[in-house]
Amino acid sequence: MVVVSSLVINLTLSILMAYPLSKTKEQFHARGIYMGFVIFCMYFSGGLVANYLLIRNLGMMDTLWALILPGAVPVFSVIILMNFFKGMPQVLEEAAMVDGANPPFILFRIYLPLAKASIATIALFSIVGNWNAFFGGQIYINSAAKKPLQTYIRSLTVQLSPADMVNLPPEEIERKLMLSDITFNSAKVIFSMIPILLIYPFLQKYFVTGLVMGAVKE
Repeated sequence: MVVVSSLVINLTLSILMAYPLSKTKEQFHARGIYMGFVIFCMYFSGGLVANYLLIRNLGMMDTLWALILPGAVPVFSVIILMNFFKGMPQVLEEAAMVDGANPPFILFRIYLPLAKASIATIALFSIVGNWNAFFGGQIYINSAAKKPLQTYIRSLTVQLSPADMVNLPPEEIERKLMLSDITFNSAKVIFSMIPILLIYPFLQKYFVTGLVMGAVKE
């Protein structure tokens, strides 16, 4: 639920933010102000304490929104899409405007079909980043049923102290000793890799192309 919801929100907000920022200052007069906010947020953050207080004051503690909304606008993805939109031939937009197309029509019917590689790239970033995230679940989530998978499997460790072995039968002690940390860590890695291994081959062909096209502008 967290990965899918984050993916939809990330893609939607990144696209809606990257398109106007790809325009010139003559077309979007406040572009410099918004770009200043984008660059500032890319290099600086409020820190863990400020984020925790914000989530608590907004009443999102122990909810999935605490894992989704803080990363709703990935700045790096916005910059990739923005640079890709900047590299689009201006004549495409001019021709569409002559035919009576408005900006939303140009964005969704012209730009987005041509930006499949860049969109697939930022989608892969969103999926992998949210799937591997575990720290937010430890900080913001208290209910065991709401903890994300990575937070849950990170807690699966076997620690057997001498006090725990006092009242156990020999067979149970032997079984528990066989469950070493190496066994559990191996299971964590394999289990957490399976979904990404199933998704990555379908997006791999877009990854390099979208990253280069969105990062370089002549």
